[in-house]
Amino acid sequence: MFKRSLLSRSIAATIALTGLPMLAQAQDTQDEPLLEEVVVTGIRASLTQAIDIKRESMEVMDSIVAEDIGKLPDNNVVESLQRVAGVQITDRASGEANTVSIRGLTDVSTTVNGRTIFTASGRAVALADIPSTLVSRVDVVKSRSASQYENGIAGQIDVHTFRPFDFDGSKVSIAGRGIYLEEAEKVNPIISALFSNRWDTTAGEFGALLNVSHAKTNYRDQSITPGAQVPFMTENPTAPWTPLERIFPNDGRAAEQPIWTPGLDNGLPTDAGSTLTVNGEETPYYLSRDAMFASDFTGERERPAANISLQFSPNDSSEYTFESFYNGFRNEGFNSLHFAFVDWWGSLGDLGGNIEDTFELYEGTNVIKERTVRNPFTFGSGDYSTGETDSYMYALGGEWDLSDNFELESELVYQDSEFESTFIAMRSTNVRYETTANFSNSPSISFADNPTTDVDESDLADISQFTMAEMYDSATRNQGSALTFSADAQYFTEGAFFRKIDFGIRHDDRDATEYSREQNAAPCDAANTSGDPANCQFSTYADDGIAHINSDFLDGVANVPRTWAVVDGPYLQANRNSFLNLYGLDPADPMVEEFSVNEVNTALYVTAEYESELFGKRIDGEIGGRYVDVQTDSVFTDQTDLSRTEGTTETSEFLTSLAVRYHLRDDLMLRLNYGETLRMPGFGALNPTITYFDDITDIGYGTASGGNADLEPTTSQNLDLSLEWYFGDASNAYVTLFQRDIEGLVIPFRNQVNRDLEGYDANIFILSQPDNASDGKLSGTEVGLNYFPDNLPGYWEGLGFQASFTFLDSEQSIPELNDRGEQIGLEQTEMFGVSDSSYSLSVAYERDTFDARLGYVWRSDFLYDQEAALFANPIERYRDAQQSLDFQFSYNVTDEFLVTFDATNLTEEVNQSRYGNSYLHTFGNWQISRAFALGARYSF
Repeated sequence: MFKRSLLSRSIAATIALTGLPMLAQAQDTQDEPLLEEVVVTGIRASLTQAIDIKRESMEVMDSIVAEDIGKLPDNNVVESLQRVAGVQITDRASGEANTVSIRGLTDVSTTVNGRTIFTASGRAVALADIPSTLVSRVDVVKSRSASQYENGIAGQIDVHTFRPFDFDGSKVSIAGRGIYLEEAEKVNPIISALFSNRWDTTAGEFGALLNVSHAKTNYRDQSITPGAQVPFMTENPTAPWTPLERIFPNDGRAAEQPIWTPGLDNGLPTDAGSTLTVNGEETPYYLSRDAMFASDFTGERERPAANISLQFSPNDSSEYTFESFYNGFRNEGFNSLHFAFVDWWGSLGDLGGNIEDTFELYEGTNVIKERTVRNPFTFGSGDYSTGETDSYMYALGGEWDLSDNFELESELVYQDSEFESTFIAMRSTNVRYETTANFSNSPSISFADNPTTDVDESDLADISQFTMAEMYDSATRNQGSALTFSADAQYFTEGAFFRKIDFGIRHDDRDATEYSREQNAAPCDAANTSGDPANCQFSTYADDGIAHINSDFLDGVANVPRTWAVVDGPYLQANRNSFLNLYGLDPADPMVEEFSVNEVNTALYVTAEYESELFGKRIDGEIGGRYVDVQTDSVFTDQTDLSRTEGTTETSEFLTSLAVRYHLRDDLMLRLNYGETLRMPGFGALNPTITYFDDITDIGYGTASGGNADLEPTTSQNLDLSLEWYFGDASNAYVTLFQRDIEGLVIPFRNQVNRDLEGYDANIFILSQPDNASDGKLSGTEVGLNYFPDNLPGYWEGLGFQASFTFLDSEQSIPELNDRGEQIGLEQTEMFGVSDSSYSLSVAYERDTFDARLGYVWRSDFLYDQEAALFANPIERYRDAQQSLDFQFSYNVTDEFLVTFDATNLTEEVNQSRYGNSYLHTFGNWQISRAFALGARYSF
């Protein structure tokens, strides 16, 4: 019995290396020794393995299998997953894709070898933090069995690493790659090595494996973004306003306050002639963006990682495994930000007396598309940040065949993770002579020189034209640890209907703590510089290198300045103490604990596998239930008066699951799955402390945010129905219909509060706090095809195709609130992150000595998030359709030596976002870097 289960568990990794479709044969080889390693790798072999895993699973799932050691189909795990039906990726930044959604939902449970994993005080780990060189296989589980971890409404992504018993004897693989990111203009190295062996001894069989990886990435992100969209007077204003003067929500010249309300879901009307009531008069207004800002973000990121696996099998009925997994993260980022207000026209005389010539409206609207302003206020900001993570996981487990009918496995896992970050920034201010900005899909901004002065006001790279302004200094430290015990048993009943019963327990004791510090200072002046004004002049530090001047910003993409000067972030960090003293800040500013949480999660489950016949066809599946009890004890510290608030919450849920597989033919299966999941609130979201942020852009309001200690879990009922056809080697097709009913979605509640806080300019704040105030429904269809035809003639042999399509329909109820936070209605909107449609197309070509693949992925536009509630027009931010064309090539120089070439984003996409999904409200425009990678691997 144990040999059979051991082999079936080992099949997944073994096939990845052998390329043999053996899953169906596994049960017939229970008395045979483990198969000798047959090195058959490549696209077709890995696809065959992935299809077999999907076919044999009780759950609806898809898999990606490494084509060889350290070779997933793409540059990283996240990019590989976008080839899976129903999986979409977003947040392409810093030289990589970061966020994974399954069927539009980002609440994904990530596990490594079936074990939950997290970073610091969070509940999950970023998949991008797991190097692809350590991965043998990735499973995307879309439905859920009661035997699986209950978290993750969207599904579960289980990352598998290599183990020594995956290989027959010794195995060594050493690889290196150089990835060139075009925007950063640097080559980024990735090195990895795997060493594995197994030995027969008198005490039993022993195996040891070491897998290490180190990746370094130099990146550059460039974006140009219009500011808030707010109302202005027209050429014929209501007195005492002047022509085209900005209309602030609260203005003492108005009889009734506020004149208009920021944070409107649908925004102020954009029809030509729309009015606001000002001092009893219906006053027409224009809508225009108040600023244009450019971000040139550069940085260097490192990811060290290692995996140690030791396995020991003293006999045929027991096996023990010890594993240690480490992943680290190091990042230094520098954001060179140039921010130009475009909300002041100056006097008519300054602009030549004909103000109608200084702006252009979108036809038939009251929205300004382009305008010229005089004497605009601008600032630069040199923002320097660091981040460092070290996460460790240790696992010790055993598996025992206690009888012919009873198997037991148990494991003890300890995790410890810490994340530290720092941020320091200094602003530099200036009043420019004249600025012209265009806010369309092709945004632009330019600065003019004043011909009457000796200074070139259009020269943004002259730091001497700037004044030293505000300074910011902050840091965080987040810690998390967990001790997890699990025991799982299998009892083979040999009954006529129920053939196996699984039951088990999982007990997880989790701690999470967060610390922070933050201090800001007003502009530098002689009052806090020992009376020497020179200390507040950039010229004093010019020879030391205080200025950073970028170059080639968005060259060929947008008509914007290519260069400007800001305070150099690394220089600022290197001289942190002296500058903090200069600004009257404390270099030793200690961190304060924000919260400390202990959460104990205990789960019990039982599942039963069954098999029978229906209308002469085999029907099998699984039915199960899972009882979950979660107790959370928390201590939160108010950052203003350091008072502490303690609380305890307890959640109990019973979750059911059902899987039905109806075998219409040997190659045709109908599958039905039902499962229930829950998502516990993030620890930080439970923090009742309110943090206030001043009005830094003269909008007239500040913001505030806080958590909610009364948050409850979000639950989901999930239904899947699929028809799957397995019609050949590495070939299958399937159609899946699915629906997710979600209750208790956490959304931000906003209301206006008045606070008189020392040191703040604002006394009105828009407060946002989370609440379980929304329900959602997500339904859709997935269609997939993998086809590698047999017996193609001549050079056509080895040609294959992959395609997947996903169609989604979502809705979410959002409470409508007035400015006092009272609910006045309920609005139906799309769910965040859900594209209505997406698809992936790939053509592969594989020969004896090489293989190649060209892949294209596309997703339609989608509602991304909600903007800060300070702005007049739609706060919903959409992202336009996104796409990527990628290429991979591998060549076997010898049986042991392989070279690879990869290219990502060949079309060099520029992504855009907008408010309200309207051409009238363009928001961000950012360029995605092309990447080219050359690698080599030697294995023996």
